[in-house]
Amino acid sequence: MTSLQRPDAEAELPQGQMDSLLSIISSQRERLRARNQELEAESRSVQHTMQALQSELDSLRADNIKLYEKIKFLQSYPGRAGSSDDTVMRYSSQYEERLDPFASFSKRERQRRYLSLSPWDKATLSMGRVILSNKVARTIAFFYTILLHCLVFLVSDPSDRLSQGAWQHTEG
Repeated sequence: MTSLQRPDAEAELPQGQMDSLLSIISSQRERLRARNQELEAESRSVQHTMQALQSELDSLRADNIKLYEKIKFLQSYPGRAGSSDDTVMRYSSQYEERLDPFASFSKRERQRRYLSLSPWDKATLSMGRVILSNKVARTIAFFYTILLHCLVFLVSDPSDRLSQGAWQHTEG
């Protein structure tokens, strides 16, 4: 029914109004097309700027990691004091990750295995780590083990010696 009303509506408008509406719509379309082209150009410009900034950021991060590597190398010389600057600490982890890409996986796997241990196994592992990580603790553990072995030997062996010695004294 609208298709029937439309020809009547067009017939009612004079030709001058049709031309003015057409020119208004055409000029509006041209303005919108020009604005669309401006916005697209601006969008491409912003996209290009973002890509340039991202590549510069990546380059600066790589440079910072290389600088941290140089700092680490220089600090390895004797007589140099290590600093605990926030910048150095921030790039320390990135440097370590770059050296060994499997380190985080290995760390997570070790943590998962540790959490699956029983409390007694965790205590044993912790004591073993403490003893093995400290020279004084290793020395104490060594002499303690020697002392226990000697004590067991002396406690269990004299009864055999006394009985053998008593037999030898009575025979001889």
